Amino acid sequence: MQDADQITRTAHLMADAARRAILPWFRHADLAADNKRPADFDPVTQADRDAERAMRDVLARERPDDAILGEEYGATPGTSGLTWILDPIDGTRAFLCGAASWGVLIGLSDGRDVIYGLIDQPYVGERFEGGLGHARLTSAAGERALRVRGGTPLERATLLTTFPEIGTAAEATAFRRVADRARLTRYGLDCYAYGLLALGQVDLVIEAGLQSYDIAGPLAVVQAAGGIVTDWQGGSAAQGGQVIAAASEALHRAALDLLNG
Repeated sequence: MQDADQITRTAHLMADAARRAILPWFRHADLAADNKRPADFDPVTQADRDAERAMRDVLARERPDDAILGEEYGATPGTSGLTWILDPIDGTRAFLCGAASWGVLIGLSDGRDVIYGLIDQPYVGERFEGGLGHARLTSAAGERALRVRGGTPLERATLLTTFPEIGTAAEATAFRRVADRARLTRYGLDCYAYGLLALGQVDLVIEAGLQSYDIAGPLAVVQAAGGIVTDWQGGSAAQGGQVIAAASEALHRAALDLLNG
């Protein structure tokens, strides 16, 4: 892609702008949350809104012809054939608790595939990047290549997910079949789980009930690191829903077999 350098530069400018918008609110005593879904607590804060506006301002300046799909402000059409998929704070529940598992998610789709993504954790200063020739973590410690670890059988695998009450009752039962076979299961990691998978720290991430903006950035990062991301039937996960990310084909197949009974 001829404008890959300009695209990646824009993505980092967006992530920087989101950091500046969010960090003053993190662990702020006066932070309040509105509930977007009264039947099931789905919080949104001023930090979410400020961050998405800040990223949209960068795109208006740097790449005005690209389309945008954002969690808080919806879809904006474009003419370039590229769509930025934005989640200003993935893990707002963690954000409200002062836990640092939330992150800023940026994905870029060419209409067929998600070709680039960032997972940015502003508080700890870690940025996971994947696609357009990149698979790296940048932090205060410097730069490190991202690469999933392979060769771990399910019986020795570490499995991460966001919620213990994952999706529907049937989905929870399917998830438990995998968790019962894995060596270690940890909960509540939000998007940070995918960064850890790409870094080679864990082996599996399984979730349900996702939206496209929840998975676009992580999907690109994990795939660039050599991992596999699909839905629970082995198809595309780009639209969200049921998602599994695995460090190897063998682990992916073993987990899919269990998820599907």
